[in-house]
Amino acid sequence: MPQMQEIQAVRNKTGYFFALASVCTIISAACVAIPLFVIRPFRPQGARELEIALAVRHAGPWLAGLCAMVILLLVFPLWKSARVGARIALVCLLLLTFASAAFTHVNIFEKMFHPYDSPSFESAYEAKVDSNDKVLAVRVGQEARAYPIRTMGYHHIVNDTVGGVPIAVTYCTLCHTGLVWSRVVDGKLLHFRLAGINNGNALLRDEQTSSIWQQSTGEAIFGPLKGRQLKLVRSNELTFALWKSEEPHGQVLKSDPSYAAEYDPKDWEKHVAKTTTVVDTTRSGIGPHQLMLGVTVAGQSKAYPIEAILAAKLIQDRVGSLPLILVVGPDGASIRVFEGTLENRPLTFARSADDQGISDIDTASVWNFQGCAIEGKLTGRCLAEIDAHKDYWFDWMNHHPESAVFKN
Repeated sequence: MPQMQEIQAVRNKTGYFFALASVCTIISAACVAIPLFVIRPFRPQGARELEIALAVRHAGPWLAGLCAMVILLLVFPLWKSARVGARIALVCLLLLTFASAAFTHVNIFEKMFHPYDSPSFESAYEAKVDSNDKVLAVRVGQEARAYPIRTMGYHHIVNDTVGGVPIAVTYCTLCHTGLVWSRVVDGKLLHFRLAGINNGNALLRDEQTSSIWQQSTGEAIFGPLKGRQLKLVRSNELTFALWKSEEPHGQVLKSDPSYAAEYDPKDWEKHVAKTTTVVDTTRSGIGPHQLMLGVTVAGQSKAYPIEAILAAKLIQDRVGSLPLILVVGPDGASIRVFEGTLENRPLTFARSADDQGISDIDTASVWNFQGCAIEGKLTGRCLAEIDAHKDYWFDWMNHHPESAVFKN
């Protein structure tokens, strides 16, 4: 009888240990499965489920590691008393737990789109970029750089320093959005990596605090810096030919030869326009992939259809109380936005006779695509440029739900 009780006690102990090992394996696997299921392209992410998935992913490495340690400690007391079948099951649990723990340290998005950790540059005249390819153009002080969209569309992020200012150059092809953000928050220098996607827009993670940032808004949505806002650095999306004519001494981001074969093709926009979107734009009456130029002034936003801008070549409008003008460049493809006033005096503009610039009706001065008067009474005066960026309607509407839309 005592022997039977002893055998039963061993069985009970073995059962408890196996149950604990199974729980550890499930927890470890969940640390991988939950973020993979939630934070993936072409599925909607609710704010609450995204927060849970990000929390699980953040805690995953240490939580799965702890589970791996627990199950490893359970192997020793179980191994001698376990039968062959039980030993096999135990080894399977151990391997699955350790594999899951190891996978929590893998950034699957950077396996799909490799980072460009050491970006290199070449002169505008050395760069092998097609003249009609778009670049994200940045000028800080006396330094100008161009980041080809087809390169950025693959890497998504380039951490750089231009004119002494640390910047994160970002591009999300699924929403057609290129933005440049300062990498300094509260005096702390941040280094960004690709962290996933949220309703069709890329997520960024800074290595210093592991906070998660929304690419199209620059807002931290998770982590120690949640609620903080990155400072926007002005950029323009221009054709390479136009940028080169403006910045002949500028530097161009070189292709990374290791991944150049995976860069977006020239017709990438046509392919992206066929992808599934997860934001319902039906009630707006505007297609989700309608390409817009988004402008925000003093908290008020407005979206301008790119097709309408290119057709008109010059649009005068208002966002809130501010008059502004949208101007198409001499290449017929690039767009800039300026305040429509000079020293608080509104000006009325028209396309010049040769269609290579604009002139104001008030003084007959001629203005170039940089917003500066090059002929007439106001020669040498320049309009203030307004930050604007391209965005597919579904993404702009998602992050600017109160936005107005320009109508012809």
